[in-house]
Amino acid sequence: MNIALTLKSSNSKVGKIPVTTSGRESCPKSCPLINNGCYASAGYYTRMHWDKVTSGERGTSFNDFIASIKSLKPDTLWRHNVAGDLQGKKDVISAHKLRQLTKANTGKRGFTYTHYPITEKKNREAIEAANKNGFTVNVSANSPVDAIAIRKAYKLAVVTIVPSDYWANGNKVDDIVRCPAEYKETNCKECKLCQRSERAVIVGFTAHGSQSKAANVIASVS
Repeated sequence: MNIALTLKSSNSKVGKIPVTTSGRESCPKSCPLINNGCYASAGYYTRMHWDKVTSGERGTSFNDFIASIKSLKPDTLWRHNVAGDLQGKKDVISAHKLRQLTKANTGKRGFTYTHYPITEKKNREAIEAANKNGFTVNVSANSPVDAIAIRKAYKLAVVTIVPSDYWANGNKVDDIVRCPAEYKETNCKECKLCQRSERAVIVGFTAHGSQSKAANVIASVS
């Protein structure tokens, strides 16, 4: 499976920081958003790039990717997997490969998101170890209710999708804050909220784009 590193993102909501894309086979099979509301499949250029990484036309091997992360300048903020997920198999994260990535990130400020099931103890242990050692792995929840339950049970960094009308309907949960890039002039490079593994809040991302209808169904589950 290939992984592609882009040294300067062209996505205005991300900012001009290094980002990566992992092949589609990295996504855990249990993720309810696969072909059913995944934001990475909604944007034309993101989807096209993701397809080419998946086919092997773009990107490099995991070992070459690790070498590239090691070569990033100290204190570099970078986002792993604009599309795709962590290395793993059968819904279980590869703890070994995540340790390699965490070690390569030493001195940098990498962060990512994962849909691997948090109910799997091995996944929780791998995520906890990464966060403790400076590589932030955000657990991706499928709804606000799901996110609050995960945060309460496991005390991990959590993000969630919320329905398209969530904020307009006056929903306000103290534990959930809207991604700042959705409503003001900022980006991941400036905000850095998702890179803070010990933050007290859950970050909410609003379902949008061509996949929003399917995502709304999942995010609205109470």
